[in-house]
Amino acid sequence: MNLSKFSERLGELMFDAGKTQAQLAESLGCSQSSISRYLSGEALPTLDMTVKLADYFCCTTDFILGLKAENDGEKFGTPAPFGERLLKICREKGMSRYRLQKLTDISESVMRYWVQGKTSPSLLNVVLIAEKLEVSVDYLLGREK
Repeated sequence: MNLSKFSERLGELMFDAGKTQAQLAESLGCSQSSISRYLSGEALPTLDMTVKLADYFCCTTDFILGLKAENDGEKFGTPAPFGERLLKICREKGMSRYRLQKLTDISESVMRYWVQGKTSPSLLNVVLIAEKLEVSVDYLLGREK
C-alpha cells in the first residue's frame, strides 16, 4: 500500500485553494506542525483528520489519499461508525471477519474493538481493508451517498 501521493495531493489542494499551512491548521483545529508533517511525508493524518481534510477540500478521501486520480465526489454524508460499516460490507461481500483478518493480518482483538466502537482503525488499516474488500475508502467509511 503506497500513500506517498497523499502529501503531494494535499499540497496541490492547498495551492489551488490559496491556503497556507497556518490557515488550514486553524480551520481544521490542528497544529501547523501537523500540516507540515503531512506535507513533508513524515506523518499520515488520523482517519478523522483525513475525513476533515476531504470535507474541507470537498473531495473524496480516495482522491486526497492519492488512490484515485479524479475527484468524483461532491458532498458526502457523515461517516457511519466504522465497526457497523465494516460488518455491513463484509456481509455484502460475503466475507467473514475471520477471512478478512487473515487477508489483512490484523488481529482479531483489534477488529473486535473496532466493531465494539472502543477504538478506531489507523488510516493505513482502513486503506488496506478497503483494498481487500475491493471498495473505495469513502464507501467503507459510509461517506458515499
